[in-house]
Amino acid sequence: MEWKTFLIYLLVMAGVTYLIRMLPLAAIRGKVKSVFLQSFLYYVPYAVLGAMTFPAVFSATGSLPTALVGTAVALVLGWMEKGLLTVAVFACVAAFAAGLLI
Repeated sequence: MEWKTFLIYLLVMAGVTYLIRMLPLAAIRGKVKSVFLQSFLYYVPYAVLGAMTFPAVFSATGSLPTALVGTAVALVLGWMEKGLLTVAVFACVAAFAAGLLI
């Protein structure tokens, strides 16, 4: 890739990133009074994080069955309200063990 093309791509990406962060601040000047909008904005970070990480879970192990085992263990432990570290460690161990057996 040429240096000039790289700089153009970099500037466009920087501009888009800046606009995404600046527009909400410019559009919403006062305190948000709508309960619906407040609850919507409260859950946006969790939804975005889930949308970014959940698809990667199924390709992380390189095998769909081991990924499904790890995901199932994580979902069960999460449903039982275990801590994040506990869920992550047991999901990794379950996926690893499934990989040894499969």
